[in-house]
Amino acid sequence: MIRQGPVIDRDRVYRGPDEAGHVFLTFDDGPDPCFTPRILDILAQASAYATFFLVGEDATRFPSLVRRIAQEGHEVANHTWSHCHPWTISSRVARQEVSSASAALADILGHSPRYFRPPHGRLRRSMMDQARELGQTVVMWSLSAVDWGPWGGAVRIGRRLRFVQRGDIILLHDGRRRYNRPWETAIALTGFLLHLYDRNLKPCLLDWIYKYGGLIARDTDCAHRKPR
Repeated sequence: MIRQGPVIDRDRVYRGPDEAGHVFLTFDDGPDPCFTPRILDILAQASAYATFFLVGEDATRFPSLVRRIAQEGHEVANHTWSHCHPWTISSRVARQEVSSASAALADILGHSPRYFRPPHGRLRRSMMDQARELGQTVVMWSLSAVDWGPWGGAVRIGRRLRFVQRGDIILLHDGRRRYNRPWETAIALTGFLLHLYDRNLKPCLLDWIYKYGGLIARDTDCAHRKPR
């Protein structure tokens, strides 16, 4: 299954509201000096905005890339310090993974991230508690591109992404960690953005999920145009 979860399950978010034609692109495991810039260029051509869940140790290696993500209007979010599998470490280390990445991103950008996603999508109570203590919302996804491993070719990625529905939080990858294939993701992305444009679906930042709860989305969040 590539689709999962309700809109909100207690203390984590899987989907946005489907009353409006918004979808939410998210990219995991960066920043990557080769593929993150390529993804950013493609998004810029379509005036599409996304949330990048960054690994802290890589963010400290490429701080200018982290700043570029933010300066171009995208959201920078917490994906732990080293991308350890949450189930293989102690509760103390799990908490440190969340807090260390948050501190690293805050040091680069001057503010703390607002969202957290656990590595591999594996929920660990201690990580979720630490994220909440830092004021970060746990964000999962409802549609995965499965852009990794032997099934992660561009054609198959594109076919999966055509199942997109209003309100979907979409999981993609810009980092090469382990089995990811971000070069295939980049190939599929332009066609997917064109598909969204043709269906009048707008790629927005996660702020829109909370718009009806009092948060105000930024003006740049949904300025989608036809990709070139």
